[in-house]
Amino acid sequence: MEAQQYATQVVKRLVNAGYIAYFAGGWVRDFLIGHPSDDIDIATNAPPEKILDLFPHTILVGLAFGVIIVVIDGHQFEVATFRRDVEYVNGRKPTMIELATPEEDASRRDFTINGMFYDPVEGVVHDFVQGAEDIQLGVIRTIGNPYDRFFEDRLRMVRGVRFAARFGFAMDEETHQAIRATAETLFPAVAMERIWQELVKMSKYPHFDAAIIEMHRLELLPVIFPTLKGVHLKEIRKRVAHFKDLPEKTETVLMLMELFPNIVHLEVLDLCRYLKISIAEQKLAEFLVELRRLIAYDKQNGSWDKVIWAHVYAHKHFQICLSVISAGIPHEERMNFFDVHAKHQIELKEHIQRIMQKRPLVNAALLQTQGIVPGPAMGALLKEAEKIAILQDFNDPIKVLNILKY
Repeated sequence: MEAQQYATQVVKRLVNAGYIAYFAGGWVRDFLIGHPSDDIDIATNAPPEKILDLFPHTILVGLAFGVIIVVIDGHQFEVATFRRDVEYVNGRKPTMIELATPEEDASRRDFTINGMFYDPVEGVVHDFVQGAEDIQLGVIRTIGNPYDRFFEDRLRMVRGVRFAARFGFAMDEETHQAIRATAETLFPAVAMERIWQELVKMSKYPHFDAAIIEMHRLELLPVIFPTLKGVHLKEIRKRVAHFKDLPEKTETVLMLMELFPNIVHLEVLDLCRYLKISIAEQKLAEFLVELRRLIAYDKQNGSWDKVIWAHVYAHKHFQICLSVISAGIPHEERMNFFDVHAKHQIELKEHIQRIMQKRPLVNAALLQTQGIVPGPAMGALLKEAEKIAILQDFNDPIKVLNILKY
């Protein structure tokens, strides 16, 4: 059974108990656009305590705001009571809510395309905010006064850009002006973790470059990344121009690093901490910057270090990072760029495999048979042995030991 059928069961149970219940928000938008999903939220006039009575399996996530997760056959649906938000503070959350009608609930939402309801029993869309019309027009427009909507929740400014880029819609002029006028109020109202979540979502769709450009035009980008303040829009366009050539599923952090072409290692660490991303994402960004630096150094000096590159080629992020770097290289030079590295990898193939498998030609056990005890001296000899094996292209540990003895 599809998620929509389970969600319809939830609606029917609420309706049979005497309440109104509809699919709400994003699912309705995507349904009208022609891309229905399994992510279905439900809105109802049933109070939270009645929802708890009607459904035996629930998760309490926002009871104070009338939000409950209903679990049915392993599917989870957010069921929220129609509400009117009261007294927004800090540009993110209301201090309290009041029960409301569907019309009032729709009027508190962010954008018209997200403010519609769908009755799955009757097959009817309830549109109190002209969201269907804006979908037809291809317009992102706030519900009501955009300054009020952004005062209530500053994150909506970034979400608006995401929706415009995702669907290829234009932003309503009044909404556009309101974002420009209030962009500097994004912080501290919104936590960086929420900004990062929005950036990740944006990057999953084909028009991330357009979203970045639009955020810079709206002055949101330099608020999020202060070092980009004063960078001309033409330069931002240039930095994201090759996003279309990046591999599918390129990590968001790798895409954003393209905004900082001259960033160095310590600055990468500072940026990653600022964004509050994971250690794994930080390591990925560090490797990209180091690989870019190494490629530039070799190009400038016309040489390459086999030992360094054997380890670089063995790195788990090498291929994706090389592909990201290659996207910024002119098409006529790109094939040669890959050919050079392919030839080097063939030359170092056995050594790369040993490094990846953590199987050095000369290991600690072998050195111990030669009377070397564990310690700093052994560590230095192991490194030197690996260097000799790669530079001399040895596959026989005895040959390496013979050189080490001298």
